[in-house]
Amino acid sequence: MASENVYVEHCKGVNGLDKVILREIRGCSAEVYLDGGQVTSWKNEFREQLLFLSSKATFKPPNAIRGGIQICFPQFGTIGSLEQHGFARNRLWSVDPDPPPFPANTSHRAFIDLILRHSEEEVKIWPHRYECRLRVALGPGGDLMLTSRIRNTNTDGKSFTFTFAYHTYFSVTDISEVRVEGLETLDYLDNLKNRERFTEQGDALTFESEVDKVYLSTPTKIAILDHERKRTFVLRKDGLPDAVVWNPWDKKAKAMADFGDDEFKHMLCVTAACVEKPIILKPGEEWKGRLEISAVPSSYCSGQLDPRRIFRSN
Repeated sequence: MASENVYVEHCKGVNGLDKVILREIRGCSAEVYLDGGQVTSWKNEFREQLLFLSSKATFKPPNAIRGGIQICFPQFGTIGSLEQHGFARNRLWSVDPDPPPFPANTSHRAFIDLILRHSEEEVKIWPHRYECRLRVALGPGGDLMLTSRIRNTNTDGKSFTFTFAYHTYFSVTDISEVRVEGLETLDYLDNLKNRERFTEQGDALTFESEVDKVYLSTPTKIAILDHERKRTFVLRKDGLPDAVVWNPWDKKAKAMADFGDDEFKHMLCVTAACVEKPIILKPGEEWKGRLEISAVPSSYCSGQLDPRRIFRSN
């Protein structure tokens, strides 16, 4: 049996920042920076990059890293009093020395447990105490799994309210050749039209201009089909009823300093989130959210996924 460090390596990344590399035997991998608790890379067994990371991304804390999977807590977007997407993605996380137990039958060896707790500085802008735990795991087949547990540790008896999202940047070959399945006929809030509510029409989503929509009461499974690469990303989520679909398109891409002018053509954000109805936690209560992403040949998708392959228990 290979030693455990084959699966988990602690090392330095860009600008000397601490990161963790997860590897599986077949050659797939993921990288997680402690700054932001952020996944910045996810590769399949062919070493192909599955997540988008801007070529102009800055690895300069406390700025968020443009791309990968950002942890948005305790606020997603700009609805609220905090900075956009909250502060969790700008904070330095720690390796969790005492993670909650996971089922003993799991076959995952490549995983890392991180934790973020309130800071005294932070309490000035968000007056609550919490523990935010994150497990990032790489399955034997290359699936990427994120599990978050958020606990209210207030000692003053106060509840708190928050929104949450795994803001995920997928790498695609050509955005004009991409479609998203699973959001048809659903209601959504259009952030480009003052969050006005609409109902999605037609078949699968396709893209020919800027999009920023929050889909409501979404199914637990969503598929992103990259026709040119004949690859399909399958998202399975739990505790995250909403899905945010975003692409800045050309004008907004040029306005972002940490985003290449033409990079909008090669990315799409489909974000598992809890946005419309914020979560309320009383002291001592815990919320759990989970996302599993797999990348499969497109021939296996479009309704042909095995319905028995539901959420694993980890």
